[in-house]
Amino acid sequence: MSNLKYDTLSDEALIKMIYDEGHKELYEVIYNRYFKKVRDKCHSFLKNKAQAEEFANDILVKVYEKLPGFKGQSAFASWLYSITYNYLIDYLRKKKQLHYPRWNEENHLPEIIDESNTDVEELSYDKLMLIFEKIHPEEKALLLMKYQEGLPLKTIAQILIITEDAVKMRLKRARARVIYMYNNEE
Repeated sequence: MSNLKYDTLSDEALIKMIYDEGHKELYEVIYNRYFKKVRDKCHSFLKNKAQAEEFANDILVKVYEKLPGFKGQSAFASWLYSITYNYLIDYLRKKKQLHYPRWNEENHLPEIIDESNTDVEELSYDKLMLIFEKIHPEEKALLLMKYQEGLPLKTIAQILIITEDAVKMRLKRARARVIYMYNNEE
């Protein structure tokens, strides 16, 4: 079966064909559609091209195994990215032995942070990327989901298995930490 004629189908239509009609070989279309995006997301966290390739492959295999659990309550891409972010966060937690509350206590922020000092249009991209490497992986993921992916708070809450209020609080804290570090970075 030539997969080229299936490239224009929606993710949901392909998933239906894969599981309802038994065309498991069509997962290759989904795999090819998302591999580069997942690999790039992995690379943004891992900073290792070979490891990012390996992780992207592992994640897409995991997604295939979990496809029966996809209920279509959100877009397939959101579901896939939630698996991607959780996989990366879990890996980084284990590797660096990071526990968010303990990390947050050890990387204390002042009670009051003056956010008016930072003009968004004058931010240095390179400096900002250095700071992104220093913040907790969960904060980085949270900021990327909100500002790069444009995910709604409800979706982020589902991905991280926390409440929307917790997402709002953590986003505020993550933004404050980035601003504080940006303003105090040499």
